Amino acid sequence: SLVVPGQPITSEQGYLRGHGTYFQDIESGSQLVASMAGQIERVNKLISVKPVSSRYLGEIGDLIVGRITAVESKRWKCDINGQKDAVLQLASVNLPGGVQRMRTYEDQLQMRSLYMEHDLISAEVQNVNADGTPSLHTRSLKYGKLENGQLLIVPSSLIKRLAQHYISFPFGIDVILGRNGYIWITRRMPDEWKEQEEDHDEAAPLAETLQRLRVRHATTPMLKNDLHKIARVRNSIDVLSRVGALIYPESILHVYRKSEELGIAIKDMLKPAGILKLTEDLIVQE
Repeated sequence: SLVVPGQPITSEQGYLRGHGTYFQDIESGSQLVASMAGQIERVNKLISVKPVSSRYLGEIGDLIVGRITAVESKRWKCDINGQKDAVLQLASVNLPGGVQRMRTYEDQLQMRSLYMEHDLISAEVQNVNADGTPSLHTRSLKYGKLENGQLLIVPSSLIKRLAQHYISFPFGIDVILGRNGYIWITRRMPDEWKEQEEDHDEAAPLAETLQRLRVRHATTPMLKNDLHKIARVRNSIDVLSRVGALIYPESILHVYRKSEELGIAIKDMLKPAGILKLTEDLIVQE
């Protein structure tokens, strides 16, 4: 449940004070009170308050979308909407073609051929260092550079934790719901592209096939219909963000479908009247 600063949480004895709470003396003893606005979290006898709006901290295993801010010796720095930039080590990325070997000095010289400043990437939080700096890796073939799509930034607290943060919608749009509040929206790769790659060279390593598909995806202009779908998904997510609703596949699809049913133009979805029509029943559900 949500609390505001100064709101009593419990007067029962035996609870431990966590982040965002303090004890206040009352006639019958003491009570635990919230010191900030947020959501109550309980772990056994420990009670804390998670802020409604805060910078992303990073947890091991989180899928994130980030932007490269600097290329340094043997590592990249990456903006992940957190208190500190994350670090991506050269040893934590896939080399071209999926080659498995020790990194060399030549690899260091070619780092900008993999990722350069301002590139968008998807990655996983591998570790959080003692000073709070997240360490990333992109060793899985599903991670890497993101091209030919749209980035949307929302509060990280609105991203619902899911078993799978790679979302494929039935109308041909793929979404990456980064746990850090960075959301990537793009078209789905056509199945015929994959079939053509398989027919072209069945013996080719999977890493090479995926790399060719990504290059083709990045260099092939989108159809007008795809751009409209991406824009409608983007505005559907923005609508959820503006009313403070949790963002997950069902809520996105709900707003998307309702905007089509009501005949609301993409450009009108973010107007006050459009937001009200699209979320009046969703708010009740939440």
